[in-house]
Amino acid sequence: MTKRTKRTILWSVIGIGVVVAAFVAYYFIAIYNQVDNFQKKGEESPFYNVQPTETKAPEPPKWEGTERVNILLMGVDARGLKKGEVPRSDTMLVASIDPVTKKGYLFSIMRDTYTEIPEHGSDRINTAITHGPKTAMQAVSDLLGIPIQYYVYTDFQGFIALVDAVGGIDFYVEKDMHYTSKADNHEYDIDLKKGQQHLDGKTALQYVRFRHDAMSDYTRTERQRNFLKAVAEKMKSTTSIMNLPSILEKVNPYIDTNLSVQDMWKLATVGYDTQMMASEQIPPMELLVEKHVGGSSVLGVRSEEELKKYVQDVFNKTDAADPSGSSTDGKDNGSSDSGNSSKKSGQTGSVSKNSNDTQGTKTADSSGGNSSGK
Repeated sequence: MTKRTKRTILWSVIGIGVVVAAFVAYYFIAIYNQVDNFQKKGEESPFYNVQPTETKAPEPPKWEGTERVNILLMGVDARGLKKGEVPRSDTMLVASIDPVTKKGYLFSIMRDTYTEIPEHGSDRINTAITHGPKTAMQAVSDLLGIPIQYYVYTDFQGFIALVDAVGGIDFYVEKDMHYTSKADNHEYDIDLKKGQQHLDGKTALQYVRFRHDAMSDYTRTERQRNFLKAVAEKMKSTTSIMNLPSILEKVNPYIDTNLSVQDMWKLATVGYDTQMMASEQIPPMELLVEKHVGGSSVLGVRSEEELKKYVQDVFNKTDAADPSGSSTDGKDNGSSDSGNSSKKSGQTGSVSKNSNDTQGTKTADSSGGNSSGK
């Protein structure tokens, strides 16, 4: 090999290295810039009108990266509201991750759960967010008996943007779903057919919003947990990782959070290898009791101490998982690829709950807030 040939190869390798380095630098800078803008400040924050009234709410506990981290996920319907108005949360979930065992858990909180809202008396838990994110985090922390370090807040459009940004989700729809509403000018009508489908943002929103069946909000929260697990799996794919800067850019306008860039980086490194172990409804059926407050039906908790123990028992049941990652108690562990295992959970989701059909329908349809069509 001549010196000229060696020099040509050397410069080619250096050139390739420079291109790769430039791409990597662009990739991480683009991610950093988008993530850094997730924390909305001033009038860009959806809570800028309520922040002065939230001064009594305690600061969320800090996460050091080695203990369990709990994140409150809140989805709202902001249609028809003026800038600065905060709607009641339509969806409230808590994602819990143990960074040591790499095991994750997902809890969906029934929005009509009647509980103590710090500094604001007792009310449905979906009203907590109207007093600010710190109040909502503390209310959920008090209810579940676990610290809530972070929150992520979005609305319908943010959900649609996320699903579209990852290229949609292949998912099994367990039944025909149909609902129309003149109040929305039919913009959010629901029309889905049973079977395996590719759901884009709008059809995915239809799926997670549907509650017009015997078990109403009970089965809807289960659908939401199953679908979010499918989204999480899709986010782990090579294509989604490569497109992460673009995905973040598309959802950025609709997201607000107290997560810093450093927090998100720590969570990303932990979350990628985390296995979903359990997906639960709060309150569970055995601790749920129907109440009437001010002429409206709400969901009470039979015993708050038992509820806190139930949450801890969910964390401690990890030994029941079989080698394939599915729990031996019949719970869906969320390890499906893009929602394929949801076919099973969708078909069996209401089993053992039929004795509560009447209660479920009556209670869920009486929920407050701007929840038309959900």
